[in-house]
Amino acid sequence: MSLNDKIYTDADAARKHLEKLLWPEGPVCPHCGVINEATAMKGKTTRPGLYQCNACREPFTVTVGTVYESSKIPLNKWLLATFLLASSKKGISAHQLMRMMGLGSYRTAWFMAHRIRKAMAPLEGSEPPLGGKGKIVEADETYIGTADGKRGKKAWGGMGHKQKVVSLVERGGQIRSKRVKEATKLTIQDILESNVLPGTILHTDGSGIYKDTGLKHEAVDHNKTYVRNGKNGRKIHTNTLEGFFSVFKRGMVGTYQHCGEQHLDRYLAEFDFRANNRIALGIDDAMRADKALAGIVGKRLTYRRTSAA
Repeated sequence: MSLNDKIYTDADAARKHLEKLLWPEGPVCPHCGVINEATAMKGKTTRPGLYQCNACREPFTVTVGTVYESSKIPLNKWLLATFLLASSKKGISAHQLMRMMGLGSYRTAWFMAHRIRKAMAPLEGSEPPLGGKGKIVEADETYIGTADGKRGKKAWGGMGHKQKVVSLVERGGQIRSKRVKEATKLTIQDILESNVLPGTILHTDGSGIYKDTGLKHEAVDHNKTYVRNGKNGRKIHTNTLEGFFSVFKRGMVGTYQHCGEQHLDRYLAEFDFRANNRIALGIDDAMRADKALAGIVGKRLTYRRTSAA
């Protein structure tokens, strides 16, 4: 699929693509949930894609009940913005979206990007635990922002004002990142209990916050080496997360440049989404974009909530 595809240049083609993707068994009423019991409304003044549910009699389109709902932006531009954000390894700035897509304002592009990030985020509680008996999960933390919280100013006050992120990755599998207030032993314990199955082998650096978690723990001292040999020839390292953090930080510093703490969860969802739907897992750019489109259902994000969050 190329950027010249009709779904990115024609609103009607974009709508049909979205309907096919979200409604494989026929129109789904967002009001009562009935499937394939709707009539397409075809009056002269009726907008394309409007249906009326035969069960509850409510009208709806494919965007009702999604992050695209109530938007005045043509649907083909929504699909194009979703494709661009899904296929750009280090993200794409709101200024770049505004220029490329001919949007009227930076605010419009900024809000679009946050709604797409919302679509990329999994629903709360929908993700299965990582790891399992004999499987390896790496855990590590990272920090973003300047030490004193002031953009561009060097500071030596430690990590106190930086935003803190803890990430987990199943070796060869999924990545999961969490914003935390403090990276403490208790916080790590809670995250591991909620996201990692018993019997998992935990690989970390030499930090003491990962000790006594109840999991089999193997650490590597980064002051000495980044990879060491464990039992049965197992390589002990956190290199998978180091690579993820490298891409994440390059995106946050080089592309987005600034992130308020209230928005960090959505940026993490964006980078996790691309990492979890990567080429190495057989997912190309078009497939990744369609996965993002599939995630728009059941999620709403208003501008007031976004800007005030």
